[in-house]
Amino acid sequence: MPALSPAAVTVASTHERDAVTAARQLGQSLHQDHLGCVLFFCSAEYDLVRLGPALEQVFPQVVVCGCTSAGEITPDGYGRGCITAIGFDRRYFAIDCALIQELEQFSLEDAQRCIDQLLATCRDAQLAPVKGNTFAITLLDGLSSREELVLATLNAALGTIPQFGGSAGDDERLTNTHVYYKGRFYNRAAIVMLVNTPLDFRVFSTHHMAARDDKLVVTAADSDSRTVYELNAEPAADAYARIAGVTVEELDRRTFALRPMAVRIGGHYFIRSVQRVNPDRSLTFYCAVETGIVMTAMKPESLQRSLEVQLQTAEAVVGPPLVTIGCDCFLRRLEAELAGIDQEVSQFLQRHRVIGFNSYGEQFDGMHINQTFTGVVIGQPECVPQPR
Repeated sequence: MPALSPAAVTVASTHERDAVTAARQLGQSLHQDHLGCVLFFCSAEYDLVRLGPALEQVFPQVVVCGCTSAGEITPDGYGRGCITAIGFDRRYFAIDCALIQELEQFSLEDAQRCIDQLLATCRDAQLAPVKGNTFAITLLDGLSSREELVLATLNAALGTIPQFGGSAGDDERLTNTHVYYKGRFYNRAAIVMLVNTPLDFRVFSTHHMAARDDKLVVTAADSDSRTVYELNAEPAADAYARIAGVTVEELDRRTFALRPMAVRIGGHYFIRSVQRVNPDRSLTFYCAVETGIVMTAMKPESLQRSLEVQLQTAEAVVGPPLVTIGCDCFLRRLEAELAGIDQEVSQFLQRHRVIGFNSYGEQFDGMHINQTFTGVVIGQPECVPQPR
């Protein structure tokens, strides 16, 4: 692919374990005279209490947003235990972000106020009209169980502005996930990032699962905790294990990755992945589940091919990518590792200039989904503007 225009974005990663030193390395790698925003994804292994203020000190007067991850996508492909980041040139990107803390009480009025404030920043920059030149990135606490509420509310306020994002991870510990805003990491919170740019872009979502014949009706569930107690009027784990072709005792991450279920909405299947089996043989999911919904058993097809088609389609529209920001479900990465194609997928991501993270859930146009890759392909500028 053609070389990047060095002024539009910079990308970097660090495997330095000390939080302060890692922040300094990122600062050195991403530094440029017109740096306006930094978006990063980091392993939960870092000392977040030290990393937060270190990032604020390294990037003064720069908008910095990010979250913890369940694996990173770096300029070199898949990474673990590291930080990966993108720096945006303010001559090409007008970006602002907001923190949402009261997820349970987040109302449409709150969402409209939030989006209006972010839009004001974009308009003030006078880079491009809002319509057709703006997209939103959302990063949510991956264990808050409030993604659906927040996303639906934000989507109503965003209107026609496309949106994608991911739920923060914690290296598969499933105990504590965080988003970052103004020098601090927060849990039970969300970040909304609005991006306005004159560059061409395409927001997309894809998964590689195909429907099987088996159907399961949720006959007892607690939607607040995303727990299903019964499928087809029997213990949920028993019914799920049967269609997955294993015993209840054999249900594990491998089964969850290779045999997910999905709900059909508007002719499309949206994945609902199992998080864990509980002692009472109920199942807890990563996404919303409600009594009465019909779930379809799914099977994997080519993981890489579905993504390749999406990226090729996007690149046919926007041209050679400046960068692709991606939120890739951690279960997709697990599947690649189980199939022994993780290095091949990693190299593919590197070739297509993907920077991002492995998430506990993905977001697309107001929906919360699983085992999906969501993102945006941003095209390269045709020429470098004069410094303002």
